[in-house]
Amino acid sequence: MDEDAGGASPPPVPLAQAPPPQHPIAVAAAATATAAAPSQRDMAASPTSSRSVTETVNGSHRFVIQGYSLAKGMGVGKHIASETFTVGGYQWAVYFYPDGKNPEDNSVYVSVFIALASDGTDVRALFELTLLDQSGKGKHKVHSHFDRSLESGPYTLKYRGSMWGYKRFFRRTALEASDFLKDDCLKINCTVGVVVSTIDYSRPHSIHVPDSDIGYDFGSLLDSQEGVDVILNVGGERFHAHKLVLAARSHVFRSQLFDDESDGEKSEVNETDELKEFSIDDMEPTVFKAMLHFIYRDTLVDDNELGASSSDGSIFDTLAAKLLAAADKYHLPRLRLLCESYLCKGISVASVASTLALADRHRAMELKAVCLKFSAENLSAVMRTDGFIYLKDNCPSLQSEILKTVAGCEDQCSSVGKSQSVCGQLSDGGDSSVRRVRQRT
Repeated sequence: MDEDAGGASPPPVPLAQAPPPQHPIAVAAAATATAAAPSQRDMAASPTSSRSVTETVNGSHRFVIQGYSLAKGMGVGKHIASETFTVGGYQWAVYFYPDGKNPEDNSVYVSVFIALASDGTDVRALFELTLLDQSGKGKHKVHSHFDRSLESGPYTLKYRGSMWGYKRFFRRTALEASDFLKDDCLKINCTVGVVVSTIDYSRPHSIHVPDSDIGYDFGSLLDSQEGVDVILNVGGERFHAHKLVLAARSHVFRSQLFDDESDGEKSEVNETDELKEFSIDDMEPTVFKAMLHFIYRDTLVDDNELGASSSDGSIFDTLAAKLLAAADKYHLPRLRLLCESYLCKGISVASVASTLALADRHRAMELKAVCLKFSAENLSAVMRTDGFIYLKDNCPSLQSEILKTVAGCEDQCSSVGKSQSVCGQLSDGGDSSVRRVRQRT
């Protein structure tokens, strides 16, 4: 294979599967001071030392190119870009050129480059590009700076948009007949190691402060039920708790527990233990238990519990969705954000429309923004889901928001492969012939 890298081209390296190690370079300096005044008592100060450590901060990103055959023919010098990812405080992106980057090669080769996608000056880094063998044999194609000495040191990217990579990454005919291409899909792993330097210096004395365990302590208080002073009856199941803890975490609870004139849930006096009992009728006991877990411990319950739902598999019926609704009702912003983060991990073409409706209903703005962006980037596929039909019937305003998001995406990047307007797709249910490949020039 003929390779051509931005800057000096490193020779090919043997296939490697081990993760790239860091490259520390340590320089130590020591200085010893003695008392300067001869008239003073002769005594020596404690020795001091410092150490300069130069190493790489490593991070990896997997770029999946689905629909390789549709990407071909977009033109020499035009690329498909990965989502940006952060390593060492800088944004990076992988650029894949289906028809090659160099006009002189006449589309014989595909090109792959790693680009600095954020502002930066003279960013020094090591790189590794791995084309994954999808046959299961593990015969990946690896181009790596790691595990070997570079004669001129790490590569330097001068400014935003600077790139390193290979104009002749792989001959196209060979690629299309290889195990690297499967089901019209390529998978590329990219590792970036940003070079950073730090100064480490000795301190005469240090005291380690452990992480806060307040969540554990309050959780133990809940488990032991020591000092409980309120009972919350949720769907017939009674939960003992501490009014001050509930009130400190949620002003909704504060109002209900300390305002006798509250219009909220009804309350009654339990004559047996003389604890005031409040009834909550619009929440399931399992949801309330999970909310109580967060109130005391500041964490979510296990992922297995969050993802559990009834047999219909609706996202609205998962514990995570119901807990999001509870966070909205009781004004628990951190719980809402934790639920948003969890639900965000499960976004897919099949679930994004339903998740968008859920986020909009419970004012989960971070999750809503992610759903809108995902829907805009995968519009044709999303429009064929049951969730999108649900949006048409129940949340038409969200369709308009998707349309606005699509328009914003089109302003930011050219979509030359689209042969039909978004408005037309919304009216006729989409066009299966439309290329769903993100193209950039």
